[in-house]
Amino acid sequence: MQDQGRSTRKRTGGRLKNVRNRRKDELGRSPTETEVGEPRFRTIDVRGNGTKTRALATDVASVNKGDETVSAEIEDVVENDANPNYIRRNIITKGAVIDTSEGQARVTSRPGQTGQVNAVLID
Repeated sequence: MQDQGRSTRKRTGGRLKNVRNRRKDELGRSPTETEVGEPRFRTIDVRGNGTKTRALATDVASVNKGDETVSAEIEDVVENDANPNYIRRNIITKGAVIDTSEGQARVTSRPGQTGQVNAVLID
């Protein structure tokens, strides 16, 4: 999400001058929108010495089944509260319900930030 900054007007209605320009770390990036498909990843630099691995597309999820975790094949996106269009476009975000080879599961990770899909089975 992009930072909009402070208002350009004073409380009285007069205009405010910029104190400084935007810094690079204050600029936002467009959302990744991880799709279901052949795995594709992109590594990006973040503030400091860190990096993020973004999943552009993936077809594997780590599904938690009680006390064990198994790797399951993602077949389809069933429900996504973030955006109704994401269901049609098969886009995975945190909180999305996906159809896997183990059954339906809810995504608990952020694939656009961490590069992996972790999910919990829905009873």
